Amino acid sequence: MPLRLLITRPEPAATRFARELRAEFPGAEVLVSPLMHITYDGTLPTLAPGEVLIFTSRHGVEGFCRLSPRRDLPACVVGEATAEEARQRGFSVIAVAEDAEALLDLLADEGVAGPFLHARGAHVAADIVGALREAGRAAREAVVYDQQALPLSDAARTMLEGDAPVILPLMSPRSAVLFFDVAGTPRAPLFVAAISRNVAARIPDGVAHRVAVARTPDARALGIVLNDLAKHAKRVESHKGAQ
Repeated sequence: MPLRLLITRPEPAATRFARELRAEFPGAEVLVSPLMHITYDGTLPTLAPGEVLIFTSRHGVEGFCRLSPRRDLPACVVGEATAEEARQRGFSVIAVAEDAEALLDLLADEGVAGPFLHARGAHVAADIVGALREAGRAAREAVVYDQQALPLSDAARTMLEGDAPVILPLMSPRSAVLFFDVAGTPRAPLFVAAISRNVAARIPDGVAHRVAVARTPDARALGIVLNDLAKHAKRVESHKGAQ
């Protein structure tokens, strides 16, 4: 039986990711069932001179760019993918960290004074603005996109109700919460590749056969985890077939 992978990222990232996984795992069954639909909306406040932008996702960069032509403000970001998107859009990226906590530490260590504007989604995993204010920094936020929940597709439910192992990459804490809210405890042996510790922390105990966390929250580290889980999934499948 072919390796099975379930992709729950929003589009268009889901289709791109599925294409990459099909190339990495020839013959695998890669199913796309997004759990979120990204919509761009909102308003920006009047931008202050010297304001420092904070982006914690590529969607935040896109949302800001849809609302403002300004590209002269420095940006502090979470994740290399976000940094790449910001640079491509013309921003000067002055700080890159692996997660929100690390970004706050980096801003303090580097003495980046602000004022700060966090261009974020309607749902966030960490209150960056609140933490900056507690540290005595001037900070505010603007919601520039929304992550609207979607149901699992019938095909995804069928995959999860089967006997064959399923590998599930999870890229955000919200994706993890949404998935287990709708999927419960799947019948299929579930192998979860979490992009970060924050994502892994949202996985309920006992629902996954194995959870592995990427050493760093980036595509390369996640790829290593996926390859490791694929080996474990194949061993489980082989053991079942031998019974």
